[in-house]
Amino acid sequence: VNSNISPRESQSVLFSRLQQLQSHFTWDLKKEDMELENLSTRLEEHITLELGRPGAVALSYSLLAYVRYVRCLPPDSVSYRLQFSGQFERRLIVTYGDLAWLNYHTGNFTKSQTYYQRKKYPNSSSDVLHPEVYGEKAWTYLKLSKSHYPKAIKCFERALEVQKDDSEWNAGYAIALFRTERVSATDSAAITQLRRALELSPDDGVLLSMLAVKLGVEKKYEEAKSLVEKTLKVAPDNPHAMRYISKYLRYQVGVSIVLLERALERSNTSAFIYHQLGLCYKRKKLNEQKSQHFDKQKVQQLRRQCILYLEKAVKIRPSFWFARLDLALMYGEEKDLSRAEEMFQHCFKKSSDKLDSLPVHDRQLIHQRYAEFHLYHTKKQDEAITHYTEVSSDRLSEDKDDSLAYSVLAQVAKAEGDKEKAAELYEKALDCDENNNKYLYALWELRMELH
Repeated sequence: VNSNISPRESQSVLFSRLQQLQSHFTWDLKKEDMELENLSTRLEEHITLELGRPGAVALSYSLLAYVRYVRCLPPDSVSYRLQFSGQFERRLIVTYGDLAWLNYHTGNFTKSQTYYQRKKYPNSSSDVLHPEVYGEKAWTYLKLSKSHYPKAIKCFERALEVQKDDSEWNAGYAIALFRTERVSATDSAAITQLRRALELSPDDGVLLSMLAVKLGVEKKYEEAKSLVEKTLKVAPDNPHAMRYISKYLRYQVGVSIVLLERALERSNTSAFIYHQLGLCYKRKKLNEQKSQHFDKQKVQQLRRQCILYLEKAVKIRPSFWFARLDLALMYGEEKDLSRAEEMFQHCFKKSSDKLDSLPVHDRQLIHQRYAEFHLYHTKKQDEAITHYTEVSSDRLSEDKDDSLAYSVLAQVAKAEGDKEKAAELYEKALDCDENNNKYLYALWELRMELH
């Protein structure tokens, strides 16, 4: 900074220059988009367990330092980040930017200026970035929240345009696609990218387990099973890999519980693992209820164990939609209707300000679970019908050939006493899914009642 200008002008010039840097401080990471305490815990866990890609520990240190700043805590990790960073200057661009900002905010303007001068962009431009910068930006977005995933995908794509064979960017791109793709997606881009990433990192347990989950959905069980076996061999202590394996093995309840409990020994702050354990105990409860002479006391014990794990998941990560909705329905089964209603209203309230920006499937899930709650637990049929209709309208707005949406509307029409309309809607459902025995039987039953 020019020594002939006043200190205040000097600070102003420096501030203007810092805004041009690639840094966590300039990436529009809004505080309201981050669950700061939960994010801190996860990053500290990643560092302790040294989880993820080769550069993951360095990235975790960088983001943790920024999070500690946002939380008004001392950035203890800053002094350690340089030794964990990559082996060449381009890996340090974001680190230098962060250090420049942190020193600026603590009043050390000389040191801030020093770090600012160490930035290195291609052609002296911050508009065209090194792939390492795109990559760190992408990983940051991926760690924050679901709303940032599309930006993570774009950044990984930009990094891969320059370094198409980089294992780190290919792995991150695969993970981002896996997290954003519909479970039942056809021509899965995530599967294609997971295969590509595994060509470069054949023993990556997380990638192996994610591909197993996707292939299981596509009923390619033989290949999925071999991937599960390989994951258990190469990454038996990786809690991230185990949680996806347990997702694949969800219906093999006993095996899943053992794997998840093993994963908790290394990662007891994972909301995802607690959620998966809750779902395992829910499945175990359902299996018990289906038995010919089921034990009511055992069913209650399993339900309460399920609730215990779901409560832990929600406590660790308050914005965990799926866990919160599953917990609400479990409260409904327990006849704890006020707590169930509180869970649902929390979901509606927190999403109301940006409901239009929520993915269609998230909106559907909230309305569908609330409809189930009223249908099975409060017996408020009108409320159930309202929310089932909302679900179907959303589905049909996205896909005019959605057989499930037509079948739900048929059930609503039948509940309202309009059997002719119900029959017409089941016929539409069968036009989309002609071999569905459930729809065929429902239509046959309606025609018998009508004639």
